[in-house]
Amino acid sequence: MSINVRRSPARVGFFKIAVLTVASLSSGCALIDRDAHMEAFSTQMTGLNEVPAVGTYGVGRVDAVLNRETRLFRWKISFSNLSGPATAGHFHGPAPVGDNAGIVLPFKGPVASPLEGQATLSEAQVADLLAGKWYANIHTAANPKGEIRGQLILRK
Repeated sequence: MSINVRRSPARVGFFKIAVLTVASLSSGCALIDRDAHMEAFSTQMTGLNEVPAVGTYGVGRVDAVLNRETRLFRWKISFSNLSGPATAGHFHGPAPVGDNAGIVLPFKGPVASPLEGQATLSEAQVADLLAGKWYANIHTAANPKGEIRGQLILRK
């Protein structure tokens, strides 16, 4: 037994209009440059990224965003499996991967996971951050120079 389904011309016309509308709206969204003044960064922190490398089960993640217009830098950090409680944490720079640098922005308050913060950066700090010259690290009593580290990577 076969069923013959006939579509009315009005119904077919409506369907075509609906499909074309959705397609044009979808393609139009791709043309919008959303939040052009915002830059996103991320990194994975491990002991292997420390200089010199540290043997640890500790791991961490940093997700951050920079507003280029206001220079407001906001971050969220999480970490686990450290050798002991975190004693400090900072953003360091300017330094390429494999080099150490001084503290440019310490984490305020108790350093415990998860951790959030924000700061308004100087023009020089923004330039170094955008050039990939900042890293984050977490310190412990067993590793006072840093147990885990990750270079901030600009996400495109």
